[in-house]
Amino acid sequence: MKNNYKKIALWQTAFLGDAVLTLPFIKALALRFPDAEIHLFVRKGVEPLFEGQPELTGVYGFDKRGAQKGMDAARSFGADLGEQGFDLLISAHTSMRSAVVSMSTGIKDRIGYDAPWYNRFVYSKTVKRRFDELAEVERLLALGEPLGISGAAPDVMLELPAAKISEAEEFFRGLGDGPVVGVHPGSTWETKKWPEQNFARVIDKCIHEGFKVILFGGPDEKELCRSVLAHVEQTGKVIDLSGKLSLQQLAAHIRQLDVYLSNDSGPMHIAWIQKVPVVAMFGPTVRRFGFFPRGVDSTVLESPDNLKCRPCGLHGGKSCPEKHHKCMTDITVKMVWDEISRKVAKGREKENG
Repeated sequence: MKNNYKKIALWQTAFLGDAVLTLPFIKALALRFPDAEIHLFVRKGVEPLFEGQPELTGVYGFDKRGAQKGMDAARSFGADLGEQGFDLLISAHTSMRSAVVSMSTGIKDRIGYDAPWYNRFVYSKTVKRRFDELAEVERLLALGEPLGISGAAPDVMLELPAAKISEAEEFFRGLGDGPVVGVHPGSTWETKKWPEQNFARVIDKCIHEGFKVILFGGPDEKELCRSVLAHVEQTGKVIDLSGKLSLQQLAAHIRQLDVYLSNDSGPMHIAWIQKVPVVAMFGPTVRRFGFFPRGVDSTVLESPDNLKCRPCGLHGGKSCPEKHHKCMTDITVKMVWDEISRKVAKGREKENG
């Protein structure tokens, strides 16, 4: 491979959290090739989150579930990409569709993982993903090995437009003094969701201790958030922002929080990458998959019992195969509350020097 590149395409069209996890690798690429343009390709709808990232020249959405669904669209998109002057393509995604896009570009230097088997015929350089050995950030950094990238993941911050940060800061100033806890009860996968009543009990405890609580959720999670609120004793003291924020606004508001409580979800990654203390609950998935919230202020809570059915899949599912969902229900309200209160106390200690 060359010692220098001028225009790099990075392909990651998986879920929101997967795209956020590429940020340390993007930073490593920028440090390795400071004069290169780096262009990120993500699932359509996710691209606004990265538009302020200084390491990136451009961010583009690929509508793989809509207008660009199907292999013909993948081939066409790849062919168009190949005419835009890129001299290096790196794919962090392992699907057949991503392989078709990569092959169709005709870009001479292409890097991808060596599995599935067809990737060996698609990329000019392949690396082992080492799924059982590395966390996802390190698996992504491995894609830089053919380029001379090595060492620990560089520190990186999700950068957002100043206007969105100012808007969120003004909103939080209006809340007055005291800790603010963000709660996200949703997830793409049903079995990743902690029970609604448990979220409500934690919210009640937060309100009793004088903490302010904000409910977060996407447009399709408004009903879920309303259902959680129906179990809360003092509903009027909870701020429900579900379905009201863009991705940039969501990230800016999360940045202001003292603690973020979440299932294993995409916004969980938006929190830790911004150094926000995270309490995350993992049930059907496990920490050793490598998609956990990183940082000293991040905590993953899991069932205290050694359930033989865990993990039940890479993502979870629509319903518990064992019909008991103990992987999530065994995570108690006390476990979660103790961790939230500990993080709030730690934050106060930092503020007081």
